[in-house]
Amino acid sequence: MATSDKRLVKSKSGLRMMYMDERIQSPFVIQEPPWTDSTQCEKCQVKFDFIKRKHHCRRCGKCLCDSCCKNQATLPRMGFIDPVRHCQSCMTITKKENEFFDKHIKTLLAGGQFKLYRDDDDSEYLSGNVIKCALSTDHRYLQFEGDVEGLENIYIGKLESVQIAAVSIDHQGNRFGTGIAIRYVNALGNTAMIKLNVDDGAAHKQSTAWVAAMHKAFTLVYESRKTNT
Repeated sequence: MATSDKRLVKSKSGLRMMYMDERIQSPFVIQEPPWTDSTQCEKCQVKFDFIKRKHHCRRCGKCLCDSCCKNQATLPRMGFIDPVRHCQSCMTITKKENEFFDKHIKTLLAGGQFKLYRDDDDSEYLSGNVIKCALSTDHRYLQFEGDVEGLENIYIGKLESVQIAAVSIDHQGNRFGTGIAIRYVNALGNTAMIKLNVDDGAAHKQSTAWVAAMHKAFTLVYESRKTNT
């Protein structure tokens, strides 16, 4: 996404890179929660005074003492560009999510090579050639390249489910996904499904990594939906 679509904002919580139009923001972004207020730490119940100052976890917004809110980490899901305070519970979540932003987003952007099927039926092969599927640079769509006439880009915000549909085992006994079924709402408002099976060509390793990253991406979006409902 072009940098002109974002602006750097100084808030009470720290410097944040914000989208100028929320309608085009990444589906992996979540809003900063409102801060709660309390006369005591919401975790250890110590009373606040001139020595025991109140602080706030940037992820959950709870009012906490320094001891319960001393962890600091970057929080890209909320646009924070500098490390900000976290409670211990939120720190654990953010560490896992930051692995997604540091590693798996790059894998999704690079894309993978797949054989394309309609629904979950391996007999209905939709493309005569191997196609490429990759996350768009603004993180909002799955885009396809190759012999994909009639197949629209899939809006991440309209995903209904993403499931590993085929598994293989390497020589060390490790299991990895080689197929993924994606159910989504199309432009007509109807539910549709496609299945992507990893091609056995030179991009096999990258494509299996893409399958794993896509599954993590949907988990992130799905959990955000549950939090906001």
